[in-house]
Amino acid sequence: MPLPVEAAVFALIGLLAGAVALFVVPEYFPMARALTLGTALASALLSGVVASFTLAGDPTPTVAVTVLATALLTSVLARPDLAAKRGSHRRRRHAA
Repeated sequence: MPLPVEAAVFALIGLLAGAVALFVVPEYFPMARALTLGTALASALLSGVVASFTLAGDPTPTVAVTVLATALLTSVLARPDLAAKRGSHRRRRHAA
């Protein structure tokens, strides 16, 4: 795959990962939405290019590594401790 096409695929992966993170667990990401989406986009582009050069351009493992790395790097922003303090955490509260 040519690099511009790969970059577009990596950007799509990053935006999708950021949107999924904000949609599924928004209470874990109290910062601005643009920061979460930007981090996911940047991590997808960076990890995608590194994976592409490392794996000699083989598309299937490159995309798989990019998805995994993007999810891990985006999760660095997650703040479950703040979500628990605000009471919006999804865990059940035990009766006292």
